Amino acid sequence: MPGTKRFQHVIETPEPGKWELSGYEAALPITEKSNPLTRDLDKADAKQIVQLLGQCDAEIFQEEGQAMPTYQRLYSDSILTTMVQVAGKIQEVLKDPEGGLVVLSGGGTSGRMAFLMSVSFNQLMKGLGQKPLYTYLIAGGDTSVVASREGTEDSALHGIEELKKAPFVAGQMDYCMDNPAVFLPVLVGFNPVSMARNDPIEDWSSTFRQIAERMQKLQEKQEAFVLNPAIGPEGLSGSSRMKGGSATKILLETLLLAAHKTVDRGIATSQRCLLEILRTFERAHQVTYSQSPKIAALMKQASTSLEKKGRVYLVGWQTLGIIAIMDGVECIHTFGADFQDVRGFLIGDHSDIFNQKADLINQGPQFSFSQEDFLTSILPSLKEIDTVVFIFTLDDNLTEVQTLVEQVKEKTSHIQALAHSTVGQSLPTTLKKLFPSIISITWPLLFFEYEGNFIQKFQHELSTKWVLNTVSTGAHVLLGKILQNHMLDLRIRNSKLFWRALAMLQQFSGQPKAPCMESLLQVIHFPQPLSDDIRAAPISFHIQVAHEKEQVIPIALLSLLFRCSIPEAQAHLAAAPSVCEAVRSALTGPGRKRSAEPLETLEPALQ
Repeated sequence: MPGTKRFQHVIETPEPGKWELSGYEAALPITEKSNPLTRDLDKADAKQIVQLLGQCDAEIFQEEGQAMPTYQRLYSDSILTTMVQVAGKIQEVLKDPEGGLVVLSGGGTSGRMAFLMSVSFNQLMKGLGQKPLYTYLIAGGDTSVVASREGTEDSALHGIEELKKAPFVAGQMDYCMDNPAVFLPVLVGFNPVSMARNDPIEDWSSTFRQIAERMQKLQEKQEAFVLNPAIGPEGLSGSSRMKGGSATKILLETLLLAAHKTVDRGIATSQRCLLEILRTFERAHQVTYSQSPKIAALMKQASTSLEKKGRVYLVGWQTLGIIAIMDGVECIHTFGADFQDVRGFLIGDHSDIFNQKADLINQGPQFSFSQEDFLTSILPSLKEIDTVVFIFTLDDNLTEVQTLVEQVKEKTSHIQALAHSTVGQSLPTTLKKLFPSIISITWPLLFFEYEGNFIQKFQHELSTKWVLNTVSTGAHVLLGKILQNHMLDLRIRNSKLFWRALAMLQQFSGQPKAPCMESLLQVIHFPQPLSDDIRAAPISFHIQVAHEKEQVIPIALLSLLFRCSIPEAQAHLAAAPSVCEAVRSALTGPGRKRSAEPLETLEPALQ
């Protein structure tokens, strides 16, 4: 592993890459840059896709490079020191639980991770006979855990209302800093503060960068904390559900578990304790990607089902079911997928894990995720072209697993298992025989006390997340949804995605910001002609209109490339075998006025 060689590393990570150079895609924060490792992702086969995304995930554990110590990383002293300080603050709450609370909050993937971690750590505390002290907030409320509601994270005022009882997060951070006697805010992100978004938040007086800078200043007095290691660009540009979600889980579970582990012994958290836990996550990467051939086979099967207009169902037990739900939900806004394309289901009791369970009842099929929902709504209509993936550990109720597998197998032969076991455990032969293929991941025994069970549980979850993210991402790559390593066909559901869409139009058309913005707005509001009033409307208005529209970015891009009208661009798209083939032929074919320029030459639209 490159870097300072301070630690004995478990996995080999790629050399620090071009993205670390100061001029590379300078207009974009790290989390929005394209990863040089995956530039040809759209040309890769299933095995290559798994390899490339595995290399991108390995970048999470990379150290600072000696040649290019540009950014602090997960193993940097500054990050480990801050983690120790935050763990110390958590311990203060654990030692004096009366009136104390640990609130995990976020929008989109971050909010879903907040939900998952609050469930896990409350389970840990209940198991120790302690009062649960964790709760979560997610932009859009509990419905956002199980369904795609990405636009809700744009509201700062909503964030404050949720905290009293990204912009969503920004409002909360501001409110915490204004009330230091009550709150201690900790901001987790993966860009340097200087790269934080600086565009105005519509219902708020500060930009996100100004709030992060204010927190940085307060960190000197330990009245706020910023945890922001660089983990490198996503394998799929901007898809923060992947590395961003995984690194959030790794970072927070490490410091929270360290706080619990050491408070029980009456000692302070140390860097050594943090490193012990971080190593277990690093091993999880090695163990997971050792199954690459089987992950690639599952990816091909999922892609075939989607290509034939079938569905992919992810059926998970306990918290692995929550990971399955997250993966399905996040395909909707990432790939412009229908909510039925990839869907997760949670097998088992979920009666006490939601804050506002009433919000989820009778909301319609998009909010169906329970065992009963799968048995009554999905099982009767399963088809041979559908794929069903069963996700469980060998400590789960295997009789229940077998019963459900037998029921599903009557409808489709396309079933797979992702099964986690500990050394010495083996899958019963009767269950094993039911599956044509099993991704069987065997974990070493962990000789920790009670918390050791939770480290193993967190490994299972992270490993499952990596497998499902890789499978669902790769399946859509194989369907032709990706151009190079960009999600060209995403739905514009919030301000982050709006600005990302504009950046892609600039990159691939090679045209300045103004005509790209004009084309984007034309497609969003088509067939209504653009008036000066519409052009001057706030971003939230355009997002509201774009929210349910499909293929906005490819149509706008084809219009720019061919210098043609919106209906003509739509006709070009309709005549092509896939979105990306339409754009690819436009970029290389006759009538192309100008080749795309590298993004670093563009004006800083996203600063």
